[in-house]
Amino acid sequence: MLSILMSFLSACLWPSSSSESLAAKYSESKGKQEGLLWYKDSAQHLAGELSMAVVQANNLLEDQSQVESGPLSTLDSGPYGTFVGIYDGHGGPETSRFVNDHLFQHLKRFAAEEDSMSVDVIRKAYEATEEGFLGVVAKQWAVKPHIAAVGSCCLVGVVCDGRLYVANVGDSRAVLGKVTKATGEVIALQLSAEHNVSIESVRHEMHSLHPDDSRIVVLKHNVWRVKGLIQVSRSIGDVYLKKAEFNKEPLYTKYRLREPMKRPILSGEPSITVHDLQPDDQFLIFASDGLWEQLSNQEAVEIVQNHPRNGIAKRLVKAALHEAAKKREMRYSDLNKIERGVRRHFHDDITVVVLFLDTNLLSKASSSLRKPASVSIRGAGITLPKKF
Repeated sequence: MLSILMSFLSACLWPSSSSESLAAKYSESKGKQEGLLWYKDSAQHLAGELSMAVVQANNLLEDQSQVESGPLSTLDSGPYGTFVGIYDGHGGPETSRFVNDHLFQHLKRFAAEEDSMSVDVIRKAYEATEEGFLGVVAKQWAVKPHIAAVGSCCLVGVVCDGRLYVANVGDSRAVLGKVTKATGEVIALQLSAEHNVSIESVRHEMHSLHPDDSRIVVLKHNVWRVKGLIQVSRSIGDVYLKKAEFNKEPLYTKYRLREPMKRPILSGEPSITVHDLQPDDQFLIFASDGLWEQLSNQEAVEIVQNHPRNGIAKRLVKAALHEAAKKREMRYSDLNKIERGVRRHFHDDITVVVLFLDTNLLSKASSSLRKPASVSIRGAGITLPKKF
C-alpha cells in the first residue's frame, strides 16, 4: 500500500523523475534517531561519500545543518557541487533555523546571476541572509523583543569545480584531513578562521575596531566576552549589538548597553578562504564548536582516518561525548541518560558533517555534461519543549 502511495505521489509531484530516483532521494534524506542523537551514517554527494550526525543538549536544538549536493544555482547549466552548512545558534533556535531556510537559496540565486561559484557569491548570500533576519527582527520587535538577542554562527563549505570554499562567522570549524605521501599519516589542516574572543588575535581585532572603548572585551567568570555578553565577534543575527534601535526597551535589561552604541559592535562579515583540492586531500570535517571543545583537530582527523567511513560522523560525536563524560568523572552511559536541557550543563549541541573526497568523482563532477542527481539532507533533533 505504501509503495502504491509513493508511486502516486511521484507521478503527481515529480512527473519528470523516475520512481527509482525519487526513492533514492527519499532514502538519502532520511536519518535515524537514537535518544538525543540523530545520524545519517552514509550518503553519496557529487564528489564522494558523506556522513552526518547531531546530538542535542539544549531543550530546543539550537544547531541546524544541511548538505545540498547537485545544482548550486537556479540554472540547469550549473554550477554543480556540494554545499555544507553548519549553523550553531545561541539565545534560541530562531536565527539558525532562518539561516537553514534561506542561505542556500540566496547562494543559488547569486550563483545564477554570475553563472559560477565565487567568493563574491558566498559573501552576497551571507549579506542577504543577514538582511533578511534583520527584517524578521524589525517585524517582531514590538511583540517579541528577545529575538533581537538571538543569533547564530554560520559555517559554510562549497565544493565546486575542484575548489573548496570555506566561509565562516563565529566559532564553528572546518578541518581538512590530508595524507602525507612519505609516511601515509594524516595531518589536520584547519581551513576556517574563527571569531571567538577567547582567541587573543580576535581580542586585538576588537580593540582596534573600537579604540575608544576599553571595555569592548571583558573577562567575566573566567570567560572573555564582547561587552560582557557574548563570546563571538561575528555572527548572523544578534541585532541588539549591531543596530542601536534594537538595544533599548522593550529588550530585557540584561542585554541593554549602559552607553549609546556609536557603531555596530558585532559583524556579519564572513571570513572566506579558497583551497584548490589536491589528490592527497582525503576528507573534510565540518562541525560546530561543541565537537572542538572536546576533540583537537588532529584527534578528529585520526578518528576519521582509522575507522570505517560508514557512521564516522556518529563516531566523532560519541568520541566527544566520551570526553565530556570523562571531564565530569562520570560514565558515558550515565551521561546518555540525562535529558535535554539539563544535558547542556555537560556539553553543547554538537553537529558533525564528514565529506570524503574522491579525486575521480571531483573531476567527473566538473566535466560531466549530464545533470547529476541531487541530494538534500538536514540534521534533526527533538525540537518540542519538554512536558512537565
